[in-house]
Amino acid sequence: MANTTTATLSTTYRGPAAAGAPRLAGLPGVSTVAADPQQVLETERYDTDDLRLSAAGIELSLHRGDGTAHWQLRLPDGDDEELLRLPAAVPDVEGVDPDGPPGELDELIRGVRRDRPVRPVGRVRTVRVRTGLRGAGERLLAELVQDEVTIATLGGSTDLSSWTEIELRRVEGDAGLLTAVEQRIREIGAAPAPRGAAAALDRLLIPAPPRRRRAGKKGSAGAVLMDYVGTQVDRIAEQDLRARRDEPDAVHQLRVAARRLRSALQAYGPLLDCSRTRPLVAELRWLGQALAPARDIDVLRERITAQLDRTEPELVLGPVRAQVTRYFARAEAEARAAMLTELDGQRYTALRLALSELLTDPPLTRRAARPARRELPRLAARSARKLERAVTGALAADGTHRAEAVHTARKKSKRLRYATEVARPAVGGDAKRFGRALKGMQRALGDHQDMVVARGVLRELGAQAHSAGENGFTFGLLYGRDVKAAQQIEARLPELWRAAWATKNRRWLP
Repeated sequence: MANTTTATLSTTYRGPAAAGAPRLAGLPGVSTVAADPQQVLETERYDTDDLRLSAAGIELSLHRGDGTAHWQLRLPDGDDEELLRLPAAVPDVEGVDPDGPPGELDELIRGVRRDRPVRPVGRVRTVRVRTGLRGAGERLLAELVQDEVTIATLGGSTDLSSWTEIELRRVEGDAGLLTAVEQRIREIGAAPAPRGAAAALDRLLIPAPPRRRRAGKKGSAGAVLMDYVGTQVDRIAEQDLRARRDEPDAVHQLRVAARRLRSALQAYGPLLDCSRTRPLVAELRWLGQALAPARDIDVLRERITAQLDRTEPELVLGPVRAQVTRYFARAEAEARAAMLTELDGQRYTALRLALSELLTDPPLTRRAARPARRELPRLAARSARKLERAVTGALAADGTHRAEAVHTARKKSKRLRYATEVARPAVGGDAKRFGRALKGMQRALGDHQDMVVARGVLRELGAQAHSAGENGFTFGLLYGRDVKAAQQIEARLPELWRAAWATKNRRWLP
């Protein structure tokens, strides 16, 4: 904020606590000085006892004043337009805690606070007096807003700070009036300064520095692995918040981060004590399964809707789109409710805590101290051999077992691609090229799996249409198209495999 009185609409000054009001009598052009009744405004900052919200860049506060109260939540990197505001609960309502955040806000922060409740940790109390300076005809020339600000931390120990803050707002007054008012403000010991209550409270509520992440010696296999693990753990935390806000693609990204992390722990298991990582792998698999319905419903809805968009209108018989909309609206609501139940549960909380502990106290083995450039390719080669066996099995499978065998090859391909991602910082371009080649095959096999799952939904939609006396022809048509498209991918599998498994792509593997 600029601090000139001739070119700005407002200027803020700060002075010592209880500095008193500036003299406002006898100002040029001012005929009336009128002060409004005093207001008392309070803002309470809520956090866990170890300030987890502050550490994550989240600000949760309860605002009271002028006979109203509301909750406010600022999420990381959010601006004022993205603030979430909700009215505070009315006291004395049965079953409602007027001092706790609303469920809608707590749902968003639950993944950060985890097993810790939130409580008031700091308070800003402002006693405000607004004074108008009026000229001839009661024309408002300028306005002074004087605040007596007191901030305090709440808890085991209390820190206090207080000062006087004055904002001079120019309305229609000329520069001479503003200069005179500024001189009177300076007489009480105030000087231009930005508003600082929120920043001062932030300084008092600095969370303890997080425990330092350990990764082993630079350039070692363990260091490269733990750097990748840390990235995925951070991504889980980030996408958890986005998923709770129901943002696009958030559930998918949360699931991918969990899957990447699980694949890394499995592919590079010899670098870590398996007694610590085996339970984590199991819990990450559970998390992926818990997120799967919500993610799969999104994919299926988009797929079937897109198929209908590409279908000739004369082949869409009956209220097909309405039925699809009803089916997925209910399925999405049920899947999202189930997902949030799992994310709010103790099992997920325990997993997040265990992942934090993994980063600060990684159970690295002796093998993890070996050079990454030599050790990571050796371990990635194990995943490569598993993929080779899976693809060989898929190519040999008959029609009855072909879909299942292709799905197994897809999972092994994904695991190898993620293992390649881990090794990329140590290996360089060769690993990147191999990962790109694997992604091409994996995308095709992913489409194949989507078709297999979609056929079950299309069959169900067709049966529902028949039971309701409607025409199920369109759903049968889409089913047949998916069967044909899946068969085409199966026929292309040898070609996809040759492109991905080319010698030049895997020359970095021993």
